[in-house]
Amino acid sequence: MPVKKKKDTALWKWLRTSVVLIFLVAGGYFFYQWWLYRRAMFVRYPQFGISIPESYSIHGIDVSKYQEMIAWDEVKAMQVKNIKLGFAFIKATEGIGNMDAQFPRNWRKVKEAGITRGAYHFFLATKDGRMQAENFIKCVSLKPGDLPPVLDVEQTYGIASDVLKREVKEWLEITENYYHIKPIIYTNVDFYKRNLGSDFDDYPLWVAHYYQPSQPRIKRDWLFWQHSEQGRVNGIFRKVDFNVFGGDSLEFRSILIP
Repeated sequence: MPVKKKKDTALWKWLRTSVVLIFLVAGGYFFYQWWLYRRAMFVRYPQFGISIPESYSIHGIDVSKYQEMIAWDEVKAMQVKNIKLGFAFIKATEGIGNMDAQFPRNWRKVKEAGITRGAYHFFLATKDGRMQAENFIKCVSLKPGDLPPVLDVEQTYGIASDVLKREVKEWLEITENYYHIKPIIYTNVDFYKRNLGSDFDDYPLWVAHYYQPSQPRIKRDWLFWQHSEQGRVNGIFRKVDFNVFGGDSLEFRSILIP
């Protein structure tokens, strides 16, 4: 009987220690999240830190977990001359089983701030296109007023061109059938020319081409142009990608999910 009492005492000590450790870890995590948010709230820049192509009327950014905690109200409030940020693309998923750690919060908070939102999937050419589409669909619920889904494809990882095109096409078709809207392809000018080209000219394009004064150097039509990866925005601690929409406000509204 005394032996059993000793065992019980040891067990209770272990349980108490475990509970204390859980509370300490949870408390530390929530304090860290609170600190990140408070830090973001007080980030201030005198300007965006880059040259802005001012001939465009609709400007935006794209973010991922790399930007850490974002104070979206501060992003919405920032204005330099007549330039404000009206849209944001948020990284949602990558590959077949990964969701960006900041996606749920960013997706909710950017809408609360009144910024038009879009979600993108980072494509891994070595993974099955269907499974990657299913990963995105599982994680992203698009609502009226959101931007169409985006496929970010910018690396081949050594995969043959015909295989890459097949898997990309699979992702695009499955996603379009699910959301009932044509997805947007994101990539850079060189990658599009070398690996995608005319096979994907029917899809809307969000193209990256830096250090260009007025537009990307690509012959086909494009919707969005990512013109810099060095921007600064109030409420975001790290540098951020800057984009413009290629049309006016009426054209912008026409591409949103009805």
